[in-house]
Amino acid sequence: MELEKLINDDIKQTMLARDTRKLEALRAIKAALLLEKTGKDLSWNGEIPEEIELKLLQKLVKMRRESAELYKSQNRPDLADEELYQAGIIEKYLPTQMSEAEVENIIRAIIGETGAQSIKDMGKVMGASTKKLAGKADNKTISDIVKRLLVS
Repeated sequence: MELEKLINDDIKQTMLARDTRKLEALRAIKAALLLEKTGKDLSWNGEIPEEIELKLLQKLVKMRRESAELYKSQNRPDLADEELYQAGIIEKYLPTQMSEAEVENIIRAIIGETGAQSIKDMGKVMGASTKKLAGKADNKTISDIVKRLLVS
């Protein structure tokens, strides 16, 4: 709920500043939050849990980055730049991302705790890793590191 209030305040400030590029990104966040709030799981009593908010923001950033890659491959740098700009705005509402080395250290500890030996144990490691690193690292990075550590 705190994120929703923060977004609403930022929308007001952005409207007063007449910054239409930033406003578009903020409205996308607000729309996603409203969809989530009125979605299928109504057990939250109108308040979205923080972990769901983080996943939602990560999903929005990922969508923007994928769109930018698609636009770049189609030789549309103008649209790619806009998508990357919006991804940058949305990322400001996420906690600071951990470096790859920090993520690797945490995953090594999780592998030790779970006793994972091979790639067959990837599911156990991924489950624990995604819970522990929620919002601090994207799942693709986590997956790549887990694969690399379990294969070697």
